[in-house]
Amino acid sequence: MSDRKYGQRGYLEDDRAPSRRRPASREGGEGPRGRGLGAPTDTVASCARCGETVPVSRQADDVCQGCGSDLHTCTNCGYFDPSAPSECRLEIEVRIAAKSKRNDCELFEPKLVKEFARDGGSSGSAGDPKAAFDDLFNF
Repeated sequence: MSDRKYGQRGYLEDDRAPSRRRPASREGGEGPRGRGLGAPTDTVASCARCGETVPVSRQADDVCQGCGSDLHTCTNCGYFDPSAPSECRLEIEVRIAAKSKRNDCELFEPKLVKEFARDGGSSGSAGDPKAAFDDLFNF
């Protein structure tokens, strides 16, 4: 009979067999693993309608070069939050009804996003999905 009080496995940690797990090794070495995108390269503003990169500006008469929409709108503001009261994270006196139309809000701050460097793809054309699909099965 065993001299342990309880017979379950793991009751006394030092009685168990040593773990066979090895620590995972990485080729990169130091630092956390990323999402494969690389480090952020730049902080830019982008149009809420078409997604094109636009110059960071707080002027009310700016328009997007890609789609021609206004840039001084609630949807392009960093404080815009559809779940917040009046759809703004800051307290505003008058609610702005048309969020995608130009307005004269003094609290406007352009919404800034981190842009990541894109890695060069494989040997196919980056814009041709059929060529990319065919490259999957070429050995």
